Amino acid sequence: MASPAIDSAWLFSPSEPFCKSLNVGEAHPADILPVLEAPVPFASDNSNAPQPPPLPSKNCTRTKFSKRPLEYIVVPKETKDAWDNLFKEGYGADVCILTNEKSCVLAHSNVLSIASPVLANVLRLSKVKNGMRYIKIPGVPHGAVCMFIRSLYSSCYEEEELQKFVLHLIVLSHFYSIPSLKRVCICSLEKGWLTSENVIDVLQLARNCDAPRLAFICVRMVVKNFQSISLTEGWRAMRRANPALEQELVESVVEADTRKQERQRKMEEKKVYLQLHEAMEALLHICKDGCRTIGPRGKVLKGSQGACNFPACKGLETLVRHFSNCKTRVPGGCVHCKRMWQLLELHSRMCNEPDSCKVPLCRHFKEKMQQQSKKDETKWKVLVSKVIAAKNAVGSFSSRSKGLF
Repeated sequence: MASPAIDSAWLFSPSEPFCKSLNVGEAHPADILPVLEAPVPFASDNSNAPQPPPLPSKNCTRTKFSKRPLEYIVVPKETKDAWDNLFKEGYGADVCILTNEKSCVLAHSNVLSIASPVLANVLRLSKVKNGMRYIKIPGVPHGAVCMFIRSLYSSCYEEEELQKFVLHLIVLSHFYSIPSLKRVCICSLEKGWLTSENVIDVLQLARNCDAPRLAFICVRMVVKNFQSISLTEGWRAMRRANPALEQELVESVVEADTRKQERQRKMEEKKVYLQLHEAMEALLHICKDGCRTIGPRGKVLKGSQGACNFPACKGLETLVRHFSNCKTRVPGGCVHCKRMWQLLELHSRMCNEPDSCKVPLCRHFKEKMQQQSKKDETKWKVLVSKVIAAKNAVGSFSSRSKGLF
């Protein structure tokens, strides 16, 4: 190894400057380029040394890591720990944050100013005493203030502490304009921290802190569990402090019940129209093909023929047998016959081939249509349209189900 005296003499030799020894000023680009492209091995190198790998071509594609979006940033754990330790140790702190418990949280004005524009304005207006700025964050526990300031440094927190102070942190993050912490708190509440005891408090905070999605989830929870939530202490406190909100929630519950009843009514109507459609299909099947359940009409069925696949045929069996044997048969005189007359008329209004149709009285009802009043005609048209809509809905649903399987 060369001695320090030799090294220093070589570095600081006035007769041969360092730049001149490399001939940087006298070198020409044409002389340097071949050296970069094909390096010449030293005389002491082994002649069997492997050749260096070729330079990457111009068509070389980027790796998958280069396809990450520009905002995709991974912060190493060591960096987070460093910022977290800076907050915990308070080294070089120049801000003292006073809390409700007459305690102090040490921080750095540069970090607070960069993290929050609101805190930057507060610090600018604060008084300096012995090189330390003093500000206050009142109205929240000391632990919540510590978590809040710590999140500004490293975004680190313990889940247990976050769950304990989540409502206070929503207020702080909204007031001091920290959207990242606010998103964490809202997401935690939405994913399972809402309970019957705190949902009313969360709802009021969500509305005051501009969190519409969280407010909607709270209202939906209140509507769903109104009986249990209306007995909580949060509901009683809300009734005293904000009766308008109580009235709004009660109206939401009533409106939800009304919508539920309306949905049930429409579902029942759809079932009725679907049954009428099945009855029309079964009636046409009975009169055209013959049904083993009721009996053939002008057709002999084979003994090996299986049972009928039309479920509505069972329901029509009793009605058809009664209609064929009833002595009254007047539409207004017998309830069962009246129902059969209505089914026959409904078929006639839905039938497109009255001349070749084998259903009884099909052509008769076609002629009767021309003599009916506009009011009755409108009622029948509405009924026919709803039956056809139920038929189309069943057809589209069955086709989608086949596509799924």
